[in-house]
Amino acid sequence: MNISIIGVVGAGIMGSGIAQVAARAGFNVVMRDISDSFVSRGMTAIGKNMDREVQKNRLTREEADAVLNRVKGTTDLGDLAGCDFVIEAAVEQIELKKNIFRELDKFCRPGTIFASNTSGLSITEMAAASGRPAKFIGMHFFNPVPVMRLVELIKGAETDDSTYEAASDLAKKFGKEPIMVNEAPLFAVNRILVPMLNEAMFVLMEGVASAEDIDKGMVLGANHPMGPLALSDLIGLDTLLMVMETLYNETGDSKYRPCPLLRKKVRAGHLGRKTGRGFYEYESK
Repeated sequence: MNISIIGVVGAGIMGSGIAQVAARAGFNVVMRDISDSFVSRGMTAIGKNMDREVQKNRLTREEADAVLNRVKGTTDLGDLAGCDFVIEAAVEQIELKKNIFRELDKFCRPGTIFASNTSGLSITEMAAASGRPAKFIGMHFFNPVPVMRLVELIKGAETDDSTYEAASDLAKKFGKEPIMVNEAPLFAVNRILVPMLNEAMFVLMEGVASAEDIDKGMVLGANHPMGPLALSDLIGLDTLLMVMETLYNETGDSKYRPCPLLRKKVRAGHLGRKTGRGFYEYESK
C-alpha cells in the first residue's frame, strides 16, 4: 500500500507528537483539532521541538523548517479526505472516538486505513463503528512520542493482515519498533504497568513504606528509571484512575480494583504534576 499523506485527529501532546514523527519521516500530514487555538498550540509544540533539534545539531534549520512545512493544521475533518492513513489521538472517551470514525468514514476513501492511539479502549468496538472494521487497527504510541520507540499495534476482531502489515511498515518508517498485540483490556504494556503502579499505591496506603522509599526501592532494586509513584504523578492520577476502572470493569477481576488512596487523591483534585500536588508536591510553573 502506498502511503504518502497521514491524517492525525487531535493536536494535543500525543497528536502533535505523532504528526511530528510522521512529518520528520517525510510524510505530508494533516493535523485536525476542534478549534484554531488547539491546532495553533499543536503547531507551536512541533515548532519548539524542531528548534530544539536544531540547537542540538540533529537537524539543520532548513530541514527543521521542511518538517514543519509538511504539517497542515485544520479544524475541518473534511480536510482529511485525501489521507491514506488516519491516526486518531483524541481524548480517551469511547463514544467520542466512535463518532469521529463515523464522520471520517463519510469523507475518506474506502481503502484508507483508520487507527486509534487509544491506550486501552476497545479497538473492536471502534472498528465496528468505523464502517471499515477490516481496515481498522490500534496504534498505541507512548509519551513523549518523538522520544519513545515503542508502538503497540492492536488487532481488533476483524483487522486484516494487510492492515497490520501497513501499520507495522508505517511505524518502522516513523523510526519506531512495533509489537503485535491481540485486543485485550489495556493491551500488553499498560496491562502490566498500570496494576504495578496501583499496587505501589496500596503499599503506601497500608503503611508498608513511604512514597520516597517505595520509589527509591524500585529505582535501585528493579532498575526502573523512575519510581512508580513519581511516574503516576507524571502520567496524571485522574488518567490512571480512569484506566484502572476500565481494566476492572472490563475484566470483573477484583485484583484490578483501583486503590482507594488513588480515588481519594483524584476527588481532592491532587492529580500529580499538572496540579502541583499528587503523591509529591511540585513547584507551580
